[in-house]
Amino acid sequence: MPRIDAVELYHVRMPLVYPFTTAYGSDDVIESILVKLISGNSYGWGEAQPFKAPTYCPEYSAGVLLMMRMYLVPAILGKQIESGDELQDRWACFKGNHFAKGGIDMAWWDLYARRRGEPLWKVLGGLGPEVEVGADFGVMHSLDALLEKIDGAVRAGYTRVKLKYAPGWDLGMVAAVRKAFPRMTFHIDCNSGYRLSDLDMFRRLDEYGLAMIEQPLMHDDLIDHASLARQIHTPICLDESITSLDRARQAIEIGACKWVNIKPVRVGGLTPALKINAYCMQAGVPCWVGGMLESALGAAHCLAMATLPNMKYPNDIFPSSRFYEKDLGRPEMKLSGPSRMTAAAVPGVGVEPDPEQLDRVTVQRVVMEA
Repeated sequence: MPRIDAVELYHVRMPLVYPFTTAYGSDDVIESILVKLISGNSYGWGEAQPFKAPTYCPEYSAGVLLMMRMYLVPAILGKQIESGDELQDRWACFKGNHFAKGGIDMAWWDLYARRRGEPLWKVLGGLGPEVEVGADFGVMHSLDALLEKIDGAVRAGYTRVKLKYAPGWDLGMVAAVRKAFPRMTFHIDCNSGYRLSDLDMFRRLDEYGLAMIEQPLMHDDLIDHASLARQIHTPICLDESITSLDRARQAIEIGACKWVNIKPVRVGGLTPALKINAYCMQAGVPCWVGGMLESALGAAHCLAMATLPNMKYPNDIFPSSRFYEKDLGRPEMKLSGPSRMTAAAVPGVGVEPDPEQLDRVTVQRVVMEA
């Protein structure tokens, strides 16, 4: 692999078609940092999207750009990076900052796959290009509106539905959904909105046959999740709490979860994501892939990850029209069949920014050369 000759960073703001509301707040614009690694005549693209404010996790978009610019990019400029492990090793002295590392790591994998002349999903070890995906609905203005959306998803052939769960949009919402759709597979995502003191509520959720409860407690907690898991029947899935291979190992060792949601950018990129999935598979803990409302570029990386063995639940990867009137990435993400998406057959991740749209939504561009 030739050296990293230049890196381009783009801080972009992408308006959503409607606000996306969860337990930690509401967003009507998604901010991402797009990364382009350049090596000779080759290049690769990645995307880091931790949200504008540090609500999902301690990182945020402007901070990610600063971290990349000040520390991560200078550590690799002019260097030959032969593997994802070598890339991560060059950042070993920098604690945390998983989203910042993840955006660059995924750009490296796109570059690597392009130079090999192979689709990214195949380079990662995927079983095949087609993956199963699910539907996902945030907090809405009424139960009737939610039930109408779910009915549309069921009619469209989605095999499972994920529902955001928050104070005021909780047990009553779940009861109404289960009554309307008695045989549908669905789960709830709490986005760290609750505490162990809410045990009685979680015990009541056992009545509704949920596939899992995703990230019920604090974003950085494992211990209370393990305690909760021992006291309820519904399986717990960890998301925000899993930020590294060590965190995944610790969570599994203490019984904090029976599922793991892997978002590549959340754990520092595809390099650590591959290791987390391999460890979970060896430990008998199934995984699935989540997303961060990225553009089609970031979503395509998630799609490649979702082709791997041990992905046992429909993934959170959505058509571009679900969130954006005009997606930044080209081609846009589209279903290839009911509840199905297919990873690109071309070398690399198969998606890159549309130049005109990128220029339109960019608020800051940084170019760094060796």
